[in-house]
Amino acid sequence: MASKSVPSRPLPRIYLALPALDDPAPWLDSLPDLLKAADVAAVLVRLKPADPRSMISRVKALAPAIQGSGAALLLDGEAELVARSGADGAHLTGLAAMQESLPALKPDRIAGVGGLATRHDSMSAGEAEADYVLFGEPNADGERPSPEAIAERLQWWAELFEPPCVGYVGSLAEVDAFVVAGADFILADDLVWSDPRGPNAALADIGRTIRTAFASAGGQHRGDTGPAPAR
Repeated sequence: MASKSVPSRPLPRIYLALPALDDPAPWLDSLPDLLKAADVAAVLVRLKPADPRSMISRVKALAPAIQGSGAALLLDGEAELVARSGADGAHLTGLAAMQESLPALKPDRIAGVGGLATRHDSMSAGEAEADYVLFGEPNADGERPSPEAIAERLQWWAELFEPPCVGYVGSLAEVDAFVVAGADFILADDLVWSDPRGPNAALADIGRTIRTAFASAGGQHRGDTGPAPAR
């Protein structure tokens, strides 16, 4: 796993997680407009359980709205459906799940990983060529590390390792802290969907907070980072 050799970094981008869905129809008209509200690099699609053919059909229905907006489409798990559905990759939870899924994803598709409880697991994921590592997401019981612990893990990773790191955020204050700590991407979930003003306003606020935090931290934009959290 290569160490980072360039001190400056690009402006962090948003990684948007959709609520679990079984019917893509309500999203087809709203997603393109939503993805214009801020700089969204990728969208994480969570599929409610069904037979493989039905899940593939859902992804294919969503793909034009997501990929046509310039964002990558990643599946939450379901690595075996990625190639058949036209998705750009998958997010896996835990080192074992990632290692098991790599043959179905590499070398052409994105393999991201979260659920990394220890630094050792994080480094093992990087050595296994994860395209990104995620820190701070809720566990199965809905519990998360403290914002300070998440920021510390992001800073440690950003200073030492090359693959991008993603910070899961639950508030705008966390967006600010995680950008300053060195997150390459900000994963937004309930922060967007629970906002009473609607998701477009929430996403726009996240984008503004990223830009302000990045500028205050003295970050230097090195150009477009591309459409996805990739190597």
